[in-house]
Amino acid sequence: MVPIEDHQYMGIIRLLQHFRWIWVGMFVTDNESGEHFVQMIETLFPENGICSAFIQRISLQPNLDDLDETIIDVLLKIYKPLTNQKASACIIYGESVTITWLRTLIFLQDQENIRYWIYRKVWVTTAQIDFILTGPQKYWDLQMFEGAIAFMIHRSDIFEFGEFVQHVKPGWNKRDGFLKDFWEESFDCFLGETIPDNERCTGEEKLASLPEPLFDMRLTGHSSSIYNAIHALAHTLHAIYSSRLRHKTMVEDPDIVLQHIQPWQLHPFLQKLSFNNSEGEKVSFNEKREIGGFDIMNVVIFPNNSFHQVKIGSVVPGAVEGEEIVIDWDRIVWHRGFNEVVPISVCNEYCHPGFQKKSKEGEKFCCYDCALCPAGRIANQTDMDDCFKCPEDEYPNEIKNGCLPKLEIFLSHEEPLGWGLALVALSFSLITAWVLGLLMKHKDTPIVKANNRVLTYTLLISLLLCFLSSLLFLGQPGKLSCLLQQPAFGIIFSVAVSCVLAKTITVVVAFMATKPGSNMKKWLGRRTANCIVLSCSLGQAGICALWLGISPPFPAFDMQSLSEEIIELCNGGSVTMFYLVLSYLGFLALVCFMLAFLARKLPDTFNEAKFITFSMVVFCSVWVSFVPTYLSTKGKHMVAVEIFSILASSAGLLICIFASKVYIILLRPELNTKEQLRRWKKE
Repeated sequence: MVPIEDHQYMGIIRLLQHFRWIWVGMFVTDNESGEHFVQMIETLFPENGICSAFIQRISLQPNLDDLDETIIDVLLKIYKPLTNQKASACIIYGESVTITWLRTLIFLQDQENIRYWIYRKVWVTTAQIDFILTGPQKYWDLQMFEGAIAFMIHRSDIFEFGEFVQHVKPGWNKRDGFLKDFWEESFDCFLGETIPDNERCTGEEKLASLPEPLFDMRLTGHSSSIYNAIHALAHTLHAIYSSRLRHKTMVEDPDIVLQHIQPWQLHPFLQKLSFNNSEGEKVSFNEKREIGGFDIMNVVIFPNNSFHQVKIGSVVPGAVEGEEIVIDWDRIVWHRGFNEVVPISVCNEYCHPGFQKKSKEGEKFCCYDCALCPAGRIANQTDMDDCFKCPEDEYPNEIKNGCLPKLEIFLSHEEPLGWGLALVALSFSLITAWVLGLLMKHKDTPIVKANNRVLTYTLLISLLLCFLSSLLFLGQPGKLSCLLQQPAFGIIFSVAVSCVLAKTITVVVAFMATKPGSNMKKWLGRRTANCIVLSCSLGQAGICALWLGISPPFPAFDMQSLSEEIIELCNGGSVTMFYLVLSYLGFLALVCFMLAFLARKLPDTFNEAKFITFSMVVFCSVWVSFVPTYLSTKGKHMVAVEIFSILASSAGLLICIFASKVYIILLRPELNTKEQLRRWKKE
């Protein structure tokens, strides 16, 4: 009928955890029961992040032959843990006499109660202990136990018991010496005819007039258990007798039936037992054959040295983990030495947010240092074992106790870098368009006709598109812009390089056709150049089409590269295809460079090979340096590097190939004549 002690253990653990009391002292009786309690609670402590600051065993059987020395020795052993200011929470396990013995030791150490503040503790007492006042202890100060939290077996407030106690008289049973002794001690008087009137008990004293510490008019938890046990047994015997009657026609004498019942025969009926006691409380066993729980009381001490126990909660058997106790925390009255602040019971100061625990060598895990969270991690609560990373879209603040949202960035037209690159791209686009218009205006001049006008126009148009394609990389990435960026760049640049390659091949073929007996003249003409441009461009277009079909680029967020920013970018989808596009472009440029280098000294007035050589050197240099630079940059600067490479390589082609033509057309028109061409040939 008494709740199992495991629930009390867990109730104590949950109480300590709620107030974060992790450095706890223990006073236990020096006997087998006390050792069992220590073993059980010391097993649960580490599992729940709690440590025992000390374990002080109290012997309740001092050696009478050596009483003075024994008390002095015990006082010295008890005094140190009592004055341990770090362990503000102390558990007392034992019997009611344990409290009496502890109070006696403290009284002997500080009889004037001038150092009561030294013993400022939150006492947590177990259900085996009752706060009692006997003998001279009735006059001792109780302030050290103010705010104590006591676990007690649940008790019922039975009204009939209170009425019964009010009518108790010391002369009810003259053969019962207990009642006589209790009466005399409680009312400080004596029963008997030879006692002086001023010391004699009248017998009419009322137990209800005694303060609660001396006599409680209500049933204690232990008495409530006995009360319920008697009723449970009565209900069980009645059920057994009723069962016998249903199976027999002849009515048997109840005394005869019950005399032959064995104890084990009660179990099946007890397991199904369920009834309401006189207070209306339901009494029944659960599936684990447990009944009842524990009340959690708060001891309130009054100025007149009396006290009252206020129920503040209870232990709930069978509750889900973490909800084993229910407490109205706001009703707790703390020891006045804590200044109405929840006590702290830790080995050292808590680690504030931004710090994590760091264990001390040779100390229990509850004693630790505090270390600042490492880079990229935070601790947003007090006393955290480990710091942790922020979500991907957030980053740690400066003091590492919280996370801040990352700023989404991309290369915008509005920022200096963005509009600067856009201005350069538009400027070169206008220059390219102007050069195209200039050459078309002078299309019949020898310098324009010399190297295939169609190839020249196609090259300028592709360069114009190259400059404009760089604008696709600016602004917030979208589905369409991501799909167009890399394929447009790859195809347009392939057309431009193919035109340069066709021009180079045209120069080589033209020179070879001038040799006697050569049959290379059939390869001269627009058809060969157009085939070169078309075939080389279609090769790149096929790679881009395959790229878009297998793994097309898409808008994405890079949350890892930068600690405080989210990069909005276009994910290439397939890195392999991206580098395949670059490799193909590089292959065309390399072939073009080798042919142009070999043909740079061929005798022709308007031989473009040497200019193409310079343009390919610039082009290849830009894109060779692009790869390591691109891989070593992060964020919007990666986009800026690619835009710069597009502009630089396009500008290199434009300047190296067409600067000399523009110079001759505008500033040296006398060189742009057939006579000049013939004069050079004669020479």
